[in-house]
Amino acid sequence: MGIHDIIEGKKQWRAHVARVKGLPPDYQIVYREMQKYFFKVGPVGLTDGDLLSGIVDFFEEGVASGKGVLELIGPDVAAFCDGLIKDSPTYADAYQQSITKQRKAGG
Repeated sequence: MGIHDIIEGKKQWRAHVARVKGLPPDYQIVYREMQKYFFKVGPVGLTDGDLLSGIVDFFEEGVASGKGVLELIGPDVAAFCDGLIKDSPTYADAYQQSITKQRKAGG
């Protein structure tokens, strides 16, 4: 990864953050909670940016249609997040697989 890639990544992140700040306050709060949840759970594809930008797209559509954020995702934010990443490997999954492989190789 070169310096140009790093600079471009920062520009994209700043643009993403600006989009989030353009959402109504209730949407921003839920987005931040989802972001914390994803960083804690650690879906492997989180760093490519598609998941978080897709959520902002979804939220912007909800705002445009006049819906509240909980009308879109339901009352359980964590359950909604789990549904988004249910088929995605997480870092916890990768760690568990590496331990299982080590045990099989060693024993």
